[in-house]
Amino acid sequence: MLPAPVNAYLSENNYGPVTQTRPLGGGCISNGQIIHTQSGVTFFLKTNTSVPADMFAREAEGLQALAVPNGPRLPRVYLHGADFILLEDLAPASPVRDYWPDFGRKLATLHNHTAKRFGFAHNNYIGSTPQINNWTADGYKFFAEYRLHYQGQLAHRQGLLSASDLNALDHLIHRLPELIPVQPPSLIHGDLWSGNAISDSGGAPAIIDPAAHYGWAEAELAMTALFGAFPAAFYRAYEEIRPLEPNYPARYPLYNLYHLLNHLNIFGRGYLGQVQSILRRYA
Repeated sequence: MLPAPVNAYLSENNYGPVTQTRPLGGGCISNGQIIHTQSGVTFFLKTNTSVPADMFAREAEGLQALAVPNGPRLPRVYLHGADFILLEDLAPASPVRDYWPDFGRKLATLHNHTAKRFGFAHNNYIGSTPQINNWTADGYKFFAEYRLHYQGQLAHRQGLLSASDLNALDHLIHRLPELIPVQPPSLIHGDLWSGNAISDSGGAPAIIDPAAHYGWAEAELAMTALFGAFPAAFYRAYEEIRPLEPNYPARYPLYNLYHLLNHLNIFGRGYLGQVQSILRRYA
């Protein structure tokens, strides 16, 4: 059963009745399906009746913000409501031969869009967890307060992090200025693991499911390596457009602590060992 506003939208825009729906797997938070219409046009519909009322609005906002010239492809947003978002069906094809170098250059182009402050127009979500995006001039303060400290306190309240773990996190936070180079606030996807890097119907790079904000570009690259790094050609091509500070991969654990804390909060203690390992490393 499709949400009533979706049926109304398809009818009002002359796509004709729905002829078939096909469920898609792989979603960690919501359910996805491809909608086939009599017109021949297909759509991607994501639904979830248990999420906050603004979650899909924030996703739509992120997709629209990330659609910069010469950046990665993103699906067009057609309609969204409290429990659904209707998107363009990118119909992913096999990646083209130069997919990874092209992706690297396109992501660097996206990251070259900068702001005067860190944050975003609204708070949004990283997975199902609220992501706080209060505008902040200082990148260290932004990452410390709205990324690490926020997730750490949430984990502590859930009984997932001990008081000693929190003390270690505070110590790491105080060391951020000595461990991470100064970087401008870059427009980033915010949750760019391999599952959110796909292709469009022509095999070109595309990205989905953002947690968009202006943050550290190195943090984005760190996320690409958290669950299996992208090929080396991606990073080489990225640096053709946007050179990075030396030894940037050595800083990945610092950035990925945010995502590991988030996974701890969403999925439970299976991620505690990785979190504690990073805390011990920088204590």
